[in-house]
Amino acid sequence: VQLVESGGGLVQAGESLKLSCAASGFTFRKYGMAWYRQTPGSERAWVAVINSNGRVTDYKDSVKGRFTISRDNGKNMVYLQMNNLKPDDTGVYYCQTAWSGDGGPEEYWGQGIQVTVSS
Repeated sequence: VQLVESGGGLVQAGESLKLSCAASGFTFRKYGMAWYRQTPGSERAWVAVINSNGRVTDYKDSVKGRFTISRDNGKNMVYLQMNNLKPDDTGVYYCQTAWSGDGGPEEYWGQGIQVTVSS
């Protein structure tokens, strides 16, 4: 399983970024995907999740109305469109997937990508 994030960077408050996650090594269309965020001194925290067919999504309260998670099962890609970014959105963003395998729960993460929002 491999998850590779791209699209991060440095932006000013109010601007937008779109993160992408390229997935490989598993049957992408069968599993939900999520984006997490980690800031220095804090644990990795869930930001957005999408189910396997893309019809069900959910968001951390602080990003509702500003972030949109989506996926393209034909391209094995998951995205996070981030609008009206705020300095509190700064952090390392991770793409994640998980399922229950024959050996128990399995969880996979990308390498993370930095998003910095300046005020």
